[in-house]
Amino acid sequence: MATTLPPALRRWPVRRLLPVVPLVLVGAWVAGNWSVFSSGLGELRGADRGWLTAAALLTVACWVPVCLLRQGTVLEPLPAGRLFASQVAAGSANHLLPAGLGAHVVTLRFLRVCGVPSTRACASLALYSLTQPLGRYGLLVALAALSPDPLSFGGPLSAERGLTALALLVALCGVAAAVLWRVRSLRGVVRNFLTTALTDARALHARPARAAALWGGAVGTPALQAAVMVAVARALDLPVPGIEIAVAYLAASLAAGIVPTPGGIGSVEAALLLTLVGVGAPLSQATAAVLGFRLITVWLPLVPGALVLAVLVRRKVI
Repeated sequence: MATTLPPALRRWPVRRLLPVVPLVLVGAWVAGNWSVFSSGLGELRGADRGWLTAAALLTVACWVPVCLLRQGTVLEPLPAGRLFASQVAAGSANHLLPAGLGAHVVTLRFLRVCGVPSTRACASLALYSLTQPLGRYGLLVALAALSPDPLSFGGPLSAERGLTALALLVALCGVAAAVLWRVRSLRGVVRNFLTTALTDARALHARPARAAALWGGAVGTPALQAAVMVAVARALDLPVPGIEIAVAYLAASLAAGIVPTPGGIGSVEAALLLTLVGVGAPLSQATAAVLGFRLITVWLPLVPGALVLAVLVRRKVI
């Protein structure tokens, strides 16, 4: 026998329940990973408070170049306050879905509410996804050139793994090309999307302010994130030069990007631990540094970001 809902529940708008969803997901995720959370707190009890405070402030500052990068991908001026709030919320959503999909969904909705057409909003996300790793690669190459000792990782950046990753990328591109060749309707959609994306990219680079925001944000974001890693390492007295810690972080973040986990959880920790040990950090201190870094950059902003996400959904900003 079918069960009918009471009239009060049937009239309750589904939209009013949406702000609660991210909070429930975050709470469940924190509960399921409580051992990692408490372990990180224990390791950081003896750390230098000044350096940890600096790391927390740098984490907040990371949202500024992210906002610049997002603004640099669209021609329309975006409201600064709501843009910043949307990226705080996107950071929380990013840890619930793999490969940055959570952040892209929040940003896509924000751009649509700001009046950006759907095709151009998707092109904006594609441009963001392209320039972000390019900025990270460029910063890594520049810092590696300045580093006194060349990196010699036997882990995630070994030659064999690099060739394997390249072969996998080529294979995926081949599969995508074959699918496009066989499905004519899909070719039309992709052609229209690429035309829009290239048109917007040319128009953006014709505006110096937009180009500066785009590439300044692409380089500034990983630079500040690397600075957070250096601050956490200094708080724990890691016996490794700051520039090598920054290079290790950038290399680990690029290597971890091969594995699309939500917020890089698991892949970033493993890659970062291997790279820190590879530049000479003791295993125990490297483990504490990785836990401290992830605690400050992921766990602490998670609940405030979810609250901001709930408020933005409730106010129909996204």
